[in-house]
Amino acid sequence: MDERIREHAELLVDWSARIEAGDDVVLSVEEDAHDLAVAVAEVLGERGANVVTTYDSAEVSRAYLRAHDGDFEAPDHELALYENADSVLALRGGRNTHATADVDGETRQAVSRAKQPVREARLATDWVLTVHPTRSLAQQAGMSYEAYRDFVYDAVLRDWESLAEVMQELKEILDAASEVRLVSAGTDLTMSIEGRTAVNSAASVAYDSHNLPSGEVFTAPADTEGRVHFDVPMTIEGSRVRDVTLEFADGEVVDYAADVGEAAIADVLDTDEGARRLGELGIGMNRGIDRVTENILFDEKMGDTVHLALGRAYEACLPDGESGNDSAVHVDLITDVSEDSRIEVDGEVVQRNGCFRWEDGFESA
Repeated sequence: MDERIREHAELLVDWSARIEAGDDVVLSVEEDAHDLAVAVAEVLGERGANVVTTYDSAEVSRAYLRAHDGDFEAPDHELALYENADSVLALRGGRNTHATADVDGETRQAVSRAKQPVREARLATDWVLTVHPTRSLAQQAGMSYEAYRDFVYDAVLRDWESLAEVMQELKEILDAASEVRLVSAGTDLTMSIEGRTAVNSAASVAYDSHNLPSGEVFTAPADTEGRVHFDVPMTIEGSRVRDVTLEFADGEVVDYAADVGEAAIADVLDTDEGARRLGELGIGMNRGIDRVTENILFDEKMGDTVHLALGRAYEACLPDGESGNDSAVHVDLITDVSEDSRIEVDGEVVQRNGCFRWEDGFESA
């Protein structure tokens, strides 16, 4: 076994999930993530955790969803599993990144709505999502398998504590702010963030961060006005999406277009009322991720990018007693801010052309 797999497993269990003896852990293993699952299970055993392993397959899901009549019920047995778990470790991999591309939109919406209680129970745990490098993901990224493995481990196996110190500066700026404006080619969008808390997403539940790798600072916009263009290609529920434009008024999407995958965007927006509002504003700060791979776990963390999510807001960003935007979906879209762009916070430019104001090379105007 590649020694980096063991390092990945230890980082996931100890730094990211902070597993302790006696913790009840659900280990969700996707296709072709077997080697990482073996390493994680070994580390969990050494830490004295109680483990239940589940198998997660896009091909199995496709078979089920295409055969179903679409009248889904809330799966109480699955709900009970997550309600009794302390942590959920999701190991993504997969054999075919487009395996569910021919599942119709109405079926996707129906199962998302039915499983919303399950999703909420899972998100209430100390959950962490990570990726094991597979050939299908390498192919999607346009890389050789060997090069893709190096890319993944360069992004995952890093000094997260040091990156957290760098990202803390942006967190403090956003925490004290009322409004963020994003301006670039095809984009002029204003978002209210007054009273919200930004998350320093340093790949650990100790930071309210649930992705490995991570490397972003994110918050939950309350209101949104204007237009935004997303020029970073990605895959949503097995469908490729490219060059998406959203128009917002009174906080809601009132118009949309996409050069590729417009039907997939329509399916997301039609899921429920909350799917037409933003649940997240995220600013990528992980410059160890230096290329687009069409895998949201990596691409949204990439330096010189901003991502916005349609749908559910994360509770960590919300004041006590406020529920924020509620939806059965949380779908991220990404825009490149490396050129001809700026991020303004309460009227002051904090990033221009991908460079933050505390970095060498920043131009205030």
